[in-house]
Amino acid sequence: MTLWDWSLRAWRAPGVETACLDLQDAQGQNIPLLLWAAWTAATGRTLAGDDIEAACDTARVWQDAVVLPLRGVRRALKTRIPDIDDEDREAVRSQVQAVELDVERRLLAALERISPAVSGPPKPVLPALVAVSRQWSPVTPRTALTLLAERLPG
Repeated sequence: MTLWDWSLRAWRAPGVETACLDLQDAQGQNIPLLLWAAWTAATGRTLAGDDIEAACDTARVWQDAVVLPLRGVRRALKTRIPDIDDEDREAVRSQVQAVELDVERRLLAALERISPAVSGPPKPVLPALVAVSRQWSPVTPRTALTLLAERLPG
């Protein structure tokens, strides 16, 4: 199963969307990167330090150059803006949201391309989430990561 297909399935699991958005908005985590980490473990891939570093570098470039600017525009369009018709504002917001989703799909594809090969049976997800989170930011939100790991489909 591709990373994109696995991520869509995971996103639909009860509580995963909420857990991911908390990790993104309150904890400063990168959700495509965390989904990649979980997918690697779930598909029996072993992450080495260089794999994690390369994935974080890739995610950081996409986030800084594309994802955050698009997210900022989408969120700005969420509220009424003087002199912009609500219907037009919402139409543009929907288009930006679609582009943002496509960007995340492309980021996941880039992460899948640099993933190590399957090396054994599925592994526990939490250690992979923690390792990637630790590389991504100075604070590892262990409780939130545990909650995500518990909600991801097996």
